[in-house]
Amino acid sequence: MLTNYIKIAWRNLTRNKSFSAINILGLGLGITCSLFIYLWVQDERSYDTFLPDSDQLYKVVIHNKEKNGSIANSMDATPGRLSEALKQEIPEITEACTVIWDYKQLVSIGTKIGKENGRYASPSFFSMFEFPLLQGDPKTVLAAPNNMVISQKMAEAYFGAENPIGKIIRVDDKRDYMVTGVSANVPHNSSLQFDFVLPVANCFIDNSWMVAGFDHYGPPTYVRLRPDASLANIDAKIQDFLHHKDPTVKDKSMALQPYREMYLYSKFTKGIADGGRIEYVRLFSIVAIFILLIACVNFMNLATARSVKRAKEVGVRKVVGAVKGLLFGQFMAEAVLTTFLSVIVALILVLALIPTFNSLTEKHLSIPFSEPQFILTILGFTLLTGFIAGSYPALVLASMNPITVLKGSLKFKPSAALLRRGLVVFQFTLSIALIVCTAIVFRQMNYIQTLNLGLDRENIIYVPLEGTLTGKYDAFKQQMLQSGTVQNMTRASSMPTSIGMATDGISWPGKAADDKTGLWQLEASYDFTKTMKIQLAAGRDFSPSFGTDSANILINETAAKVMNLKNPVGQPIVYNGRKGTIIGVMKDFHIHSLHDPIAALMVNFQPASSFGFAIVKTQPGKTKETLAALENTWKALNPKYPFDYHFADDEFNRQYHSETLVSQLANVFAFLAIFISCLGLFGLAMFTAEQRTKEIGVRKVLGASVTGIVSLLSVDFLKPVFIAIVLATPLAWYAMSQWLAGFAFKLDIEWWVFAVAGLMAVFIALLTVSFQSVKAALMNPVKSLRSE
Repeated sequence: MLTNYIKIAWRNLTRNKSFSAINILGLGLGITCSLFIYLWVQDERSYDTFLPDSDQLYKVVIHNKEKNGSIANSMDATPGRLSEALKQEIPEITEACTVIWDYKQLVSIGTKIGKENGRYASPSFFSMFEFPLLQGDPKTVLAAPNNMVISQKMAEAYFGAENPIGKIIRVDDKRDYMVTGVSANVPHNSSLQFDFVLPVANCFIDNSWMVAGFDHYGPPTYVRLRPDASLANIDAKIQDFLHHKDPTVKDKSMALQPYREMYLYSKFTKGIADGGRIEYVRLFSIVAIFILLIACVNFMNLATARSVKRAKEVGVRKVVGAVKGLLFGQFMAEAVLTTFLSVIVALILVLALIPTFNSLTEKHLSIPFSEPQFILTILGFTLLTGFIAGSYPALVLASMNPITVLKGSLKFKPSAALLRRGLVVFQFTLSIALIVCTAIVFRQMNYIQTLNLGLDRENIIYVPLEGTLTGKYDAFKQQMLQSGTVQNMTRASSMPTSIGMATDGISWPGKAADDKTGLWQLEASYDFTKTMKIQLAAGRDFSPSFGTDSANILINETAAKVMNLKNPVGQPIVYNGRKGTIIGVMKDFHIHSLHDPIAALMVNFQPASSFGFAIVKTQPGKTKETLAALENTWKALNPKYPFDYHFADDEFNRQYHSETLVSQLANVFAFLAIFISCLGLFGLAMFTAEQRTKEIGVRKVLGASVTGIVSLLSVDFLKPVFIAIVLATPLAWYAMSQWLAGFAFKLDIEWWVFAVAGLMAVFIALLTVSFQSVKAALMNPVKSLRSE
């Protein structure tokens, strides 16, 4: 019987090729979108789950508390000495590890020179995280200060087939390390990425402030718990750990976050991890379900539109003895077969488009045909989609009265028409909501990119100060200014729009001795405000005319408020035991993402440093010449390092990579949703035209014009669209209000966005139904009335 069902279903599909093609294409596009989102979501959820016993790994989170005890914000910056203290004093913690941020470092092996992604970590790194080692003992590979572990990829790139163990690699042209281990290449779905790992002790030597005490916060700390340990009990034990180690630390508490969750849940609200990439995982999962539902609704409408043509077939079958259950099974078989063909189309489209999708999302996705779970998921998905899409049309066709059908007087109940229109309303509600959301996301991203940050991003180039260039900055600046391609130049410890260093080791008049109020900190040199075009509200910038500036600082307006200083310029400060003065107040500018409000900032003078950037303001229209001059000067002063630079705009936009991705994907999904919805409206137009054939014939005989009939039908078709506009407006407004709430600086949601989206939907709907309306209006009334 099943074979017979499939044969009949195949004949019906091939007999109506154009109808079948539209049906399969609509459902196939919906499944394609859902498959892409499924692969993306699965990849996002797979992060950090590949490590053995990863459920026992945790990241230390420090909560900054308000004076009333509530949690203001959370961070993963911890004292460098914390890992050893936790391991010694908390019995449930079996391993603890300090891991420094990864960044590109120069490596040289003989004549081979390159830049690789390196980290510093505690000796327990490989035994704790259990990243697989191809060579070396995980317990001892980082035991000595000159040890080094490299990845398989790095070993192949620099040593080829030669065994790298025991070989010497020079890092940053400062220290020589001996390779003691080779790790397997780190999977792309790991939060911790590296090409090589060095002992953290060397980083502490270069950055002694990290281990100066328990009130200095820098690198993240990770711990491994005993399998029987209770997370709640340990959180209670370590909550006031910093205060016990340093009684002056009163505004911070500590907790643990599961390692598996830190990638998806990176944002905290009142100390609870409730945001981050998980928001986009949820968002796109909902979008996938909606688009698939839109495609299934299309199937229902198109199948119902054909029900008039298949009515006599059903009537004859029932007369000769077919029962309702067998007819229902036949039509469900047709639906499942159509879905199966749609899945094949979807898989072909995914295979063809996945390189483009990977490029857009910066992923390494592939269809896992070799995984039984995926095959079972696809089969289950096909059956479920076929059942959802085909159940209503199958039930309608199987329930037809053979006497009514064979008399040629088939009419559907008003409730059936209401359901079909409701389905179209549902489709267009989601489509219009997607259009509105896409428009608002686009406007917000454009607002971010064009917002006046309070400093200049135009014609600004960041050049990393590394190698011998750190000690030759003055010569570097002088030669660049003499090149005639540069307006101004300064140096800073980090990019001014992405400051990551803070300090509470500063005091000012009126600050209590136990007050741990901190300020974000930037180290800079002469011409900082001039180069970045930061306006001064009072006072002056650093100047070589004042020899005491080495102990002086600049603050921003928000810092003046936090410090409760009405006239800050000239006020004395003590920073790291050195007495100085506030010499200027900068007007506020954004030092972090626009998700966050402007924070309190201090800028202290730093003529030389082992890290940071030269900030170059180019002459207008001379970017190419400036880059050439920078490269030539770089090679002359720092020949061992490859020339490197970044444009300020690129670095700024990188902060909003996730939002940009959402914007791009939303554009694609909105287009596909409206396209698939139009197929559904096309099906409704087909159905309505067939149901009203005789009515149109009578109207034409009585003198109705083609224009009048087209208008009559079009207005009827547009009613569901207008209802959808009304329903989509509050839905889209609420969704975008929630999304925009994550930005401290955002645009208002304007009413005209909804109006434009509604007009677009109306216009697209008119184009969709016009063909069927005109075709019905031009039909010869003699043909439609000859059976009367």
